[in-house]
Amino acid sequence: MAQWSANINVMLKAIRVAGRAMMRDFKEVDKLQVSKKGPNDFAKRADQRAEEILQEMLFEARPNYGFVGTGGRETKGEDPTRRWIAQPLDGLDNFIHGLPHWSLSIALEYKGSIVAAVILSPVIEELFLAEKGAGTWLNEQRVRVSGRTALDQMVFATEFPSGNKGDLPTHLKDIARIAPSVGGVRSLGAIGLDLAYTAAGRYDGIWARELKHWEMAAGLLLVQEAGGLCQAIVEHEDPMQTGTIIAANGEGHAKFSKLVRDK
Repeated sequence: MAQWSANINVMLKAIRVAGRAMMRDFKEVDKLQVSKKGPNDFAKRADQRAEEILQEMLFEARPNYGFVGTGGRETKGEDPTRRWIAQPLDGLDNFIHGLPHWSLSIALEYKGSIVAAVILSPVIEELFLAEKGAGTWLNEQRVRVSGRTALDQMVFATEFPSGNKGDLPTHLKDIARIAPSVGGVRSLGAIGLDLAYTAAGRYDGIWARELKHWEMAAGLLLVQEAGGLCQAIVEHEDPMQTGTIIAANGEGHAKFSKLVRDK
């Protein structure tokens, strides 16, 4: 295993403590009365508590760094070049329904670039981490993006809105255009894990729209350090700025990005 920096060790300590708190709450979800208000309010409180744990522990270790949490809430730090970007609960709907596919993430941004990232999937005890120049690791084993290059053999992840949230017609057009040309499309409701699974070669890539920067920050570095490419759907733009992403292994990215961008 790589020798991690002090910052990575700070991130690991914080995310493990927050992850244990989230697991305690997750075990209570199935005991709640099945109503829209109950589980939703409970999950939001769990999310808030986990964010408080992350912010408190990260601030204790690095009091000069800034902090961005859920909803883009930002606490400025004395050091303007460094800030933590945290997502205490990615996969809120999964959490509410007792589905195990949810995660927590922390990224460290330095002068506008993500330089360290950690994503924890507590239920299945998988910990993904990456540091710039040190590769991507899953539970102390180095991982890389897949080597598949034929689109009809590749499986891609995406996330699309439901109900009245977001531009559903555009997402459905994406599915109708892309699905016939690839081996499969999956939508499991947690963008951070989609990116982590792409980094580990489980998915061959991902595309998504209408994302927030705190949802993708950690996952972007995981993919890049695992040998993958990450671009915005609009060429030459920044995924973190546009809220869109096309990520895939190096060999398949050109073909897949063309498919996503074609109208």
